[in-house]
Amino acid sequence: MLNITKEALPIMDLKRYKTPVALLSVASNTILVLLKLVVGITIGSVSVISEAIHSGVDLVAALIALFSVRKSAKPADRDHPFGHGKVENVSGTIEAFLILFAAGWIIAEAVHKLRFPREITSAGLGVGVMFLSAALNMVVSHLLFVVGRATDSVALEADAWHLRTDVYTSIGVLLGLFSIWLGRRLMPGVDLAWIDPVAAIVVALLIIRAAYGMVIRSARDILDHSLPDEEVSQLKKIIARRTPSVFGFHDLKTRKGGSTRFVEFHLLVDPKMSVDDSHRVTQILDEDIGRVFSEVEVTIHIEPCDRSCLPKCSENCLISDRSLRPKKT
Repeated sequence: MLNITKEALPIMDLKRYKTPVALLSVASNTILVLLKLVVGITIGSVSVISEAIHSGVDLVAALIALFSVRKSAKPADRDHPFGHGKVENVSGTIEAFLILFAAGWIIAEAVHKLRFPREITSAGLGVGVMFLSAALNMVVSHLLFVVGRATDSVALEADAWHLRTDVYTSIGVLLGLFSIWLGRRLMPGVDLAWIDPVAAIVVALLIIRAAYGMVIRSARDILDHSLPDEEVSQLKKIIARRTPSVFGFHDLKTRKGGSTRFVEFHLLVDPKMSVDDSHRVTQILDEDIGRVFSEVEVTIHIEPCDRSCLPKCSENCLISDRSLRPKKT
């Protein structure tokens, strides 16, 4: 297992862990698909079979994540001057829709099982494989979350949510099968077979809920949604710290592609400032922003401030001596 922690990651070369954890996800899902499918068919449990399908979708998602982290790591080129980061956003969106498809299939199978009940044999075997699934996915999803969040990888976070959802659904199926196993011993003759398909439906509803959140998180960056309010607020504070060299700024635009943030704004400076000095100010700001956001592309447009205080400049005016500002007429 990778010996990494959230505390240790920031001082390491984080990107080198992205591919290994993606490969680990592929391997673990392959094992779980085979185990769940064999056990589900053997004991006749639709909830275990549905979990096998769920893990199958997780396997496809893990393969997509593996492809996307490798592709997004490629540097910018002539055809992709802004890099390949949005491959991860597309990957996350596809993964979410795959989850929705799997949830629909599970519900259909569960309804069929309710209409045409089938006896479950060896429920204890199903409990065992679900416990193994929950434990393995908890470990792998934790690693994916740690690396995904530390490197800001949309694809790895989506894959982590896949597996974390599988943890909860495996526990749900485990409890359903355990109830059937226990009920046969405490209440022989009582039909508890309905618990299995009902548990599968609950699994599907949890999957749908997780998938909806993933669609929103992954798709918004494809549409060049602005960075979160707290990050925009951080950017404004960083710029404001450069007074009195900076008189103000306006037209702050932000977006994100994969793990890379793109920041653009117009910077207002003293009209008498030399080109060399204004360039030095932009370099300092670029470095300041880069220290807060690990992967960021900053574009700064220098403008002379004539203190005309246009509406677009007023909100972020940084002139400390307000007497220098023109009076409103």
